[in-house]
Order: sequence, then C-alpha cells, then structure tokens
Amino acid sequence: MKKFLDGPVDQVTEGVTQAIAADAFTFAEYDESAGEKVAWSDYSYWGSTFRMFFKNRVAVTLLVLLAAILLFTIVQPHLPGQRPATLINNDPDTGMMLMNIPPNDEFIFGTNSIGQDLWSMVWSGTRTSLFIGFAVACSEIVLGITMGVLWGYVRQLDHLLTSIYNIADNIPQTIMLILISYILRPSMSTIILAMCLTSWLKMARFIRNQIVIIRDRDYNLASRCLGTPTWRIIVKNLLPYLVSVMMLRIATTIPEAIGNEVFLTYIGLGLPVAIPSLGNLINSGRGLLMYESLRYQLIFPAVVLSFVTVSFYIIGNAFADAADPKNHL
Repeated sequence: MKKFLDGPVDQVTEGVTQAIAADAFTFAEYDESAGEKVAWSDYSYWGSTFRMFFKNRVAVTLLVLLAAILLFTIVQPHLPGQRPATLINNDPDTGMMLMNIPPNDEFIFGTNSIGQDLWSMVWSGTRTSLFIGFAVACSEIVLGITMGVLWGYVRQLDHLLTSIYNIADNIPQTIMLILISYILRPSMSTIILAMCLTSWLKMARFIRNQIVIIRDRDYNLASRCLGTPTWRIIVKNLLPYLVSVMMLRIATTIPEAIGNEVFLTYIGLGLPVAIPSLGNLINSGRGLLMYESLRYQLIFPAVVLSFVTVSFYIIGNAFADAADPKNHL
C-alpha cells in the first residue's frame, strides 16, 4: 500500500483502489436462479394471536374455569342424584316442604322458601341467562356488523342509516326494554327480542366509525381500481383489521345482556317465576338480605353472576389485545 502513496494523485487513487480490491473483496458471480427467489415468512395472524393470548395466565385460567362452568350447566341435569330445578321437596315423614334449609350434605346450596333445591336452580338459572346472553350476542354480531359495514362503506346509505340511528339512539335503551317487555307477554323470547332490537345500535355505530377511518387507505383504493368486488374488499381488507375491536365488543355484550335480564326481572318485567334464571334468583334473594340465616339464597347466584360477567370482560379484553396486529412480534 505504501508504494502507491508516493506518486501523483491519480496514480495514488488508482493504486489504493486496486490494493483494497485485491486484499478485501472477492467478486461474486451472477446467479440467475437466485434472482428468481422470493422472500417468505411463516407469520400467521391467528397463530400469533393465540400465542399472545395464552401468555396471559389470568385470562387463560378464567377461560378454563368459564368453559368448565358452561359444560357443567349442560350436563348437570343428567348427573346422578340431581333434583329438578322446579321440584318442591317435601319431608317424607311429615309431608311438609323443606323450605329455607341451609346448605348441608343433602342440599349443597340449601333450599328456598318453597323447598326447591337452590343448587339445581342456580345452575338452571345460569344456563338460562347464558343462553339469553349468547343469543343476543349472536344477533348483535350478525345485525350490528352487517349494518355497520354497510353504513360506513356505502356512502349512499350514510344519510339514511344516520337518521335511523339518531332516532333510535335518542330513546333510552332502558325505556325500550321496559316498553317491549310490558307490551309482549313475559317470556324468554320476549326478553331476547327486546335486547336484540336495541343492542345492535352500539355495535353498528362502532363498526361504522372504524370503517370510515380505513376505507380510503391506499390498499383499499388500489383494490377498487383493480376492480375488486365490494364484498371481497369488505371481507378481506376491512373486517380482519377490526377483529380485535369486534371481539372486545362481543365479549362485553354477553355480560351486558345478562345484566339487562337481571334488571328486567328486578322491576318485575323479566322471565316468569316458573323459569329459573339468575335474575329471578337474585330478585328473590334480595328480599332476604336482612336475614342473616337466609342470605345464602342471594350470595350463591350473585357469586356465579359476578364470576361469569367479570370473566367474559377480562377474557374479551385479553383476546382483543392479542388480536391487535400492533402487539404481534
């Protein structure tokens, strides 16, 4: 290298370049097959989502316990030694109703004021309330997401659907639930119908706002320019982006529906007393709160209701965070 530094500038530059090239570099030959190779990634959206979710131990534990409760509510009536929820139990010796018996070996949760087994009633009521919650959630998924996507993406429908929303939203949901439950005969179908007619508004408005934000992004404009059908843009480009926020909203719908059922029962417009539900049990137990020996009739259904609602909320939040692509590695 030193011998090149004593000459003219051009010669020095050329000499240094030759020295560096000779000492430090090895020229590679052109490989035509290598130029045809494309990069690939083993990234999976749902795989990454579930990996993120299962890292949350609290949510996973609650999910296992909630799944066990759901399974138990289904199989409980078919287990040996179970009494029907509506059966009035009598003393075989005296023929008197076994009423207000505290929890013991025979009656795990005790009996109520007319001798019904509270253990069977709690699980039957949980089954009824969960059925109402899932039915309302399914209707909200179908109706709320469909209306929200059309509202946000199809500009011609924006004015019409906005007017419908403003009219319906100005009527308090509580008033709507009370009116529908009062006009129709109290039953499970009446409660589900009343909730379905009001619950989709929040979901539709929420989805609409999210669609408006992302509908004119570059990849959606490119898809429209390429002639991609509208339904395919919605299914492939828009809805996957909203999975996390939709899951959060759906997870909160189930406990909200159960809470509405409890509220309607509390004001006397819920399910008939003959149909066990968490609302009926809590409404019956609240009148016994001042009697220390009878508080168990409120505590057991209240604990089950609290666990179910809190679990759905925590699991929904955890899954929404896991489904957010920004949290994926």
